[in-house]
Amino acid sequence: MKVIPFQVPKTGQEAFRLQVDRLPYFYDRLHQHSEIQIMLIEKGEGTLIAGDYVGRFNAGDVYVIGSGQPHVFRSDESYYHSRNKKNAQATALYFDEHYAGENFWQLQELKDIRQFLGKVGTIRVEGKTLKEVASLIHQVMQSQKVIKLILFLQLLHVLAQSKNLKRLSVAPVQNLAQEEDKRMNDVLQFTFKQSNRKIKISEVASVANLSSEAFCRYFKIRTRKTYTNFLNEVRISHACKRLIEGEPNIQSVCYEVGFQNLSHFNRQFKKVTGKTPSKYLQQGK
Repeated sequence: MKVIPFQVPKTGQEAFRLQVDRLPYFYDRLHQHSEIQIMLIEKGEGTLIAGDYVGRFNAGDVYVIGSGQPHVFRSDESYYHSRNKKNAQATALYFDEHYAGENFWQLQELKDIRQFLGKVGTIRVEGKTLKEVASLIHQVMQSQKVIKLILFLQLLHVLAQSKNLKRLSVAPVQNLAQEEDKRMNDVLQFTFKQSNRKIKISEVASVANLSSEAFCRYFKIRTRKTYTNFLNEVRISHACKRLIEGEPNIQSVCYEVGFQNLSHFNRQFKKVTGKTPSKYLQQGK
């Protein structure tokens, strides 16, 4: 899925680009770029959409986003209200084979790293690797010249060798015309803002300027899931947030995030998270 092309600033004289973002909320348009992105969430929480994956992100998480993978780190709605005085912060490394030159990435010593990077869709770093990778990212931030490059390569080596990586998405990228980019983003923005109420397919289809039948085909082809499944995943993401925050009333959360039936909510919650809401709530305490 071709979405908004995102240009990562670069000088042409660096092996990778280090970028620190401190914003009221993260960039909220579905976008893609040729660079591989390693992102450490320093502050903030919300919903990550990457390829065909939908799920929560929180402070302390580290993600690897593959080249050309459509994605958006959509901050929770509370970050859009200035009175809350919240802010989002992330440190990201961007790079591709053009940064250091294609010959560099073909070195035999980088074979394992090259093979790892070639298979990246969307990955979440977990377990003991998470702490190690986060530490290396901070060390890269504080270093200069050749030490900075050595630490960057060490970071890639750790990722390439780790068994503590969860593959979230390997969805292929499809190229669409520019008007399709806007259409998909309009649908996503509408869904995030209106997911707490009943949404008819005809209503979201009108946002996309399509008939209901055409919209269902359009969405399934681009995301590899039905709109109803996607909507449920967004709602479950919001439900996880409320349970993490300590809301003990599961039935209240069910209706708050947009479900009309508690048993349906329980089934969808377990389908998305692998756990029942009650078990999720207990583990969050």
